[in-house]
Amino acid sequence: MNDHAAIAPYAPYFTRSFEAVAADLESYAALLRKWQAVQNLVSRETLDEVWTRHFADSLQVLKLLHDDDQSFLDIGSGGGLPAIPLAIALKGSNRHFTLIEPNGRKVSFLRTVARELELLITVEGRRSDQVDSRETPAPDVITCRALASLPQLCSWMAPFVTPKTRAILHKGGEHVEEVAETLTRWDVNVVSTPSDTDRSGVLLTLTNLSAKSVS
Repeated sequence: MNDHAAIAPYAPYFTRSFEAVAADLESYAALLRKWQAVQNLVSRETLDEVWTRHFADSLQVLKLLHDDDQSFLDIGSGGGLPAIPLAIALKGSNRHFTLIEPNGRKVSFLRTVARELELLITVEGRRSDQVDSRETPAPDVITCRALASLPQLCSWMAPFVTPKTRAILHKGGEHVEEVAETLTRWDVNVVSTPSDTDRSGVLLTLTNLSAKSVS
């Protein structure tokens, strides 16, 4: 089902016309459906709701971006959410996205989408702990959606974090407990923004991440 209205609230943040962004998202949705037959890219029960459950959910990150955010790192990209909708929305702005995904078939899918939609995306076909942070552009923003607990994500993100890096992470109803656990292991500033698409979910913005010193 095509529900372009689901992405309308984020149109003010697009770098192109609403019609151009919607057309690229249509192409992305078609590729998702095609590849889903051989590789589980999104939950099967949500495949017919990609505009509301996945595209709008990804695009809400746009509201939290800064004008000078140029380099993005997405960890555990899977089917490309939220990175590909963001790259589509910001296409033509010279913002660069690095996607980390170890699954070979998913890597092939992500590279196909990037090539066919002419997106400024580099796909690293390795786990994050196998990627040398010196080989990737220092990220202004790290994104991640539906991958792991917050303490684990902090461990994976830490090698890539610079003083200017912000992480913007999708989290569900368990975020309060995860933040509490994270603060026992990490020094980090956390700001919570209610999700537009998940009543119990939030977007967590993390800054100044560093491991707590062992006394």
